[in-house]
Amino acid sequence: MTPRTPTTTDADRLPPVLPRVAAAAVAALPPRLHKRLDATIERLAGVPADRIDRGVSVYCGPEALVTLTPGPTGVVTDPEQARCSCLLAPRCLHRTAILVAAPVADPAAHPDPASHPAASSTPGGTGAPTGRRGRSGRTGKSAGPDRAPAGRSTAPTKAQRAAATALWRAAAAVLAAGAPAVGAVPQAELLRAAHSARLAGLPRAESATLRAVRGLRAHRERQAGHRLAELVDVLHDLLYVAGRLAAGDPDPALVGILRRTYQPDGTLEVYGVCREPVISTTGYAGVVTHLIAADGRQLSFNDVKPGGPDRARDCARAVTEMGAVAVNHAVLARGGLRITGTTVSPDGRLGAGKGVRATPLGGTDWSVGPLAELFARPLAEVVTAQLAADDPEDPARAGTALVGCDLMVVGAAGDQVLARELAPGTEAGPDRTPVPDGPVIRLVPVNPHPVLAHVANLRRLASWPGLRIRVVGRLDPARPSTLHPLAVGPVPGAVVTLRLPPDWHGRADLGYDQLQGGHLPPRDPTAMAQPVLAAGVDAVAESPLWRVRRLVELAVSGGRRAVGEAARSEGAELAGPLRRAGFTTAATVAAALAHESDRRGRDVFGRLADPDPDRYARAWLAATAHLAATERALIRSSWTDPPVG
Repeated sequence: MTPRTPTTTDADRLPPVLPRVAAAAVAALPPRLHKRLDATIERLAGVPADRIDRGVSVYCGPEALVTLTPGPTGVVTDPEQARCSCLLAPRCLHRTAILVAAPVADPAAHPDPASHPAASSTPGGTGAPTGRRGRSGRTGKSAGPDRAPAGRSTAPTKAQRAAATALWRAAAAVLAAGAPAVGAVPQAELLRAAHSARLAGLPRAESATLRAVRGLRAHRERQAGHRLAELVDVLHDLLYVAGRLAAGDPDPALVGILRRTYQPDGTLEVYGVCREPVISTTGYAGVVTHLIAADGRQLSFNDVKPGGPDRARDCARAVTEMGAVAVNHAVLARGGLRITGTTVSPDGRLGAGKGVRATPLGGTDWSVGPLAELFARPLAEVVTAQLAADDPEDPARAGTALVGCDLMVVGAAGDQVLARELAPGTEAGPDRTPVPDGPVIRLVPVNPHPVLAHVANLRRLASWPGLRIRVVGRLDPARPSTLHPLAVGPVPGAVVTLRLPPDWHGRADLGYDQLQGGHLPPRDPTAMAQPVLAAGVDAVAESPLWRVRRLVELAVSGGRRAVGEAARSEGAELAGPLRRAGFTTAATVAAALAHESDRRGRDVFGRLADPDPDRYARAWLAATAHLAATERALIRSSWTDPPVG
């Protein structure tokens, strides 16, 4: 048996695998092989996958060829779809390593015939979303007419509390060990607990667990684009939800919603805003077209399937079926649809079932109709509203909902464009001036992948200080005064602004459309502003909260013992600067985490033993929750307070 040579780059990608299948493979593996599993995964990481009929195959060595034959959705949903030719199959290292190395599929997007999740917390099992008691203890606000208010609170069932307890134990063990020590076996424990949460009807806990596994893999593999802060946030949400459910908290927001519950919405008119290429770390890629309904709701229509960056690039003009109509995303992003038989998910995704009928509408401009409402409010007002929405399922929260604004480019810092918000229109002249004492806004690429046009387009914009642009993007809730732009267009009535082709209908999708020199106004030294080379003081980075942030991140990246060693070396230098700066609560929770990390117990024979991870997990959770709330307040102030420095 000889290895085959793959013919395309896509052949190197494995199909996603349901958590239940990967967890079952690790559970069936003989314990004596557990220690060899991580090494086997690492050895096979560089082996290409060869495309075969209805699947892929991976050459794992002499007499060992693993074949994955996913179902119609492109996902491995059954153990029988993964086979190995070796004599020890199916309880062999080769098959288990390939299943564990494959991306984790989303069970909500690919129903598992072996799973029968319990009914949701709302009557009728419709999964109506609810407010969430967030990290700061507030209840998130409902947004949009399709987000029904929470029903009557009921205590978690016995099965739900048992599933939450299993999740808490698995997550606490991961936190105590640290990400580098969380190999395939601990990850399988998390996947098994996630499947139990799904069976118990806990979609929010299941989603947090799967995101935690993906984040742990990205951290261990040092994947490009992975941020340790994101893994910290995911583990916080997992421990927060699991701990409260295990304690019997009746808040229905802790249960969550089934993300793919589409509800009828009658007849709907939608207008295109822009296209966004999608490249996920879970093996999916494609395009999302953002839409605005006539009633002001933000909706989306997507074509995201298993694939890589090349698929995201090639979806620039993807055609997706919506009922009996073929919808071109490039046309929809600059036009609209009148849809009958509409179905909409709680997070605003349009369904494409057989009963849907759609009629195209003409091209639309950002300055008219419902699209103009995106630019009707000042940024500070929009930011305050979005940062107040803590519910991870809330389409109106920061980082999810679209925002629109008129900006003036003032400079660049690396791949970031620096800009300032324009003041409301006056009779002083066509080119508006920036808001006095307004913040310097950072425009950061949504995705810096070289196959996409984000970085090149932002560099083109940064080359013209003084340029007025209309921007549609998303707030970055983790960085002060930062936007991720998705599309740009000319400012109505301005002279020093973009000059786009008529068939672009006044917008350029930064991920797909290539801005050229002819799209910029002629260079006039009198109209160009003096470039700004720095964005000013970062309120979060310059505060002593970095000491707490370093501690909670060290807990994830290094484990309990790393935190204990760091705390012993710093001593009073950990809490002292925090107290002197007025962050007394942050000093208290940081000191409590440091103390708990260094606490060691003794067994019945007086020997040192690792203590129960529960107390350590709760101390870390308290420190992380307070840090998130404090940083959120500083980020909010970066949009509203006059800049310093």
